[in-house]
Amino acid sequence: MATAFTTSRRVEFADTDMAGLIHFSCFYRYMEEVEHAFLRSLGRRVIETQDDGTTVSWPRVSAECTFHAPAHFEDELEVRLSVTRIGKSSLTLGYDFWKQEIQVASGSIKTVCCRIDDSHELTAIEIPADLRDVLQSAVVSE
Repeated sequence: MATAFTTSRRVEFADTDMAGLIHFSCFYRYMEEVEHAFLRSLGRRVIETQDDGTTVSWPRVSAECTFHAPAHFEDELEVRLSVTRIGKSSLTLGYDFWKQEIQVASGSIKTVCCRIDDSHELTAIEIPADLRDVLQSAVVSE
């Protein structure tokens, strides 16, 4: 699938190891930050209170990242998000990290749309129709 959302992120000193290379764990945080920015760009949030007082959120089911090339302190990374799968209750987002023409990493996060009740129990629910429509509109055909 084509890119649905693109942003950039500078590698900060706190994101690096003693060699000045980005620490692998930062890519997972970056993916989550981009997911939140993507949802905000669609007028949505990762945690939303519904009219009935319940909360809908997106707990993670899986996350993976493959590293292709190093990134260093102060590198500017372009992060491209793609909607790779919209299931009945799940959403999978793909991520590509680029430093100019060099692909630094690629990854994905699978989440499940859940209702959180007053006792903090999670129940997987079907992605609401209005949100599904917004997500579908973000899918760009190649």
